[in-house]
Amino acid sequence: MKQSVPDFIEQLTSVTSSAVHLEMRDAYGVADEADDFARWLATGERDVDPASSYWSTWVNLVASLTTRRVSVRRARIVSEPVSDYIRYEHAGTVVNLGAGEQVRWLPRKQASDLTLPGNDFWLLDGRLVRFGHFSGDGAYLGETFTDDPAVAALCDTAFEAVWERATPHETYEL
Repeated sequence: MKQSVPDFIEQLTSVTSSAVHLEMRDAYGVADEADDFARWLATGERDVDPASSYWSTWVNLVASLTTRRVSVRRARIVSEPVSDYIRYEHAGTVVNLGAGEQVRWLPRKQASDLTLPGNDFWLLDGRLVRFGHFSGDGAYLGETFTDDPAVAALCDTAFEAVWERATPHETYEL
């Protein structure tokens, strides 16, 4: 009998010590943020209300984790000059920080000598990796999970190397 793998939110909710996320794309075409991104492109206004329908689920989840002293860190490797999408992400990061995440940015040219996995990932408690898969234009295609210790170690080493070099959000200038 095949057991089903809990979805990502269930996995993230059960984290006990750390959740780290490495993002390496310059643009994402995620459907649930398309309207907010289009509005930002047109007006320069970004939804930064942590209680909004766009943010509230994420903010509540991260806040519940950090209340339990779970470290939630996100690092973004970006090309410079940055894309419109990265400017959009940067404009909304204040909400991530307010929820308790730590966020850093690393210019891609400073990552050239790092060994990095081929996909964005979350590493949960240093043991479970969730790879996010995207099409060439950034559409979300799905996810895969692995608890292979060698893959988890690769992701941990990669994330920590990026984190060490990256600039905290508060001082990263676009």
